[in-house]
Amino acid sequence: MFKRSFHSKDRAGKAVRPSKRSYREHTRVKLQQSVDSPPVGSTLTSPIITLIVGRDQRLFAAHEDVLSLSPFFSAALKGQFYESASKRVDLPDEEPEILSCVLEYLYKGDYYPRLLHNKRRNSWELEDSQNPNTFGGRGSFESTINHTGVGGVLLKDTAIYCTAEKFGLDELKRLALRKQGLHSGIQIDVILRSARFAYDNTPDTDSRLRAHYLALIIRSRKTFKRSGTMQAEMEIGGSKLYDEVLAADQEDQANAILCQVFRSLRCDV
Repeated sequence: MFKRSFHSKDRAGKAVRPSKRSYREHTRVKLQQSVDSPPVGSTLTSPIITLIVGRDQRLFAAHEDVLSLSPFFSAALKGQFYESASKRVDLPDEEPEILSCVLEYLYKGDYYPRLLHNKRRNSWELEDSQNPNTFGGRGSFESTINHTGVGGVLLKDTAIYCTAEKFGLDELKRLALRKQGLHSGIQIDVILRSARFAYDNTPDTDSRLRAHYLALIIRSRKTFKRSGTMQAEMEIGGSKLYDEVLAADQEDQANAILCQVFRSLRCDV
């Protein structure tokens, strides 16, 4: 089974002891500047809001001030999703595991596995990525989730990115994309399913996650096609992702023909 790596300029090599600096220190400043609220990590006194999440109605609790860092929740606490008497917000379409990561980010500025800066190599790496006995590293089980909404396995960071898009958390989107770039050994069907999910859950104006997947698939499309998974996905249709892949194929073919013509003209000369 072919497995594809997500390449990143920040990818770490051999195991070295990372510095204690983490991405969340930078994120905390961003979160505190985004709204007029108490500092993240301080003693919060705002009301506790109960979140009822997913098909199984999993219960989460969070401070109103923390939730209000998200424009989505700020509006939800004033709208139809909010039951003011019981201080509850219903989120039937969200995945509990993903929402847990979002809440961890809102409180701490990061989510597990944390993004750590390796001072010696001047690069970023995931917490516990060098420990083979700990989940959460590159290519490990923790890099994916079983998403009930699509009925299959997705890259967790892609699902978090799309949820961050919905919740209006741009800094979380950047964090999720950077983390995804540090994973490797991802199976083709997971990449393609995650790519389709990304296209279905981001706006056409998205220039980060979509571009990430499109570049990856186009760069290695021959390998992807040989797997048979991509061909089956493309036959299903209905996704802008595969329209763009086909367009790129046609453009490459046209460019190849032009190159042949120019070469023949030069030979004739």
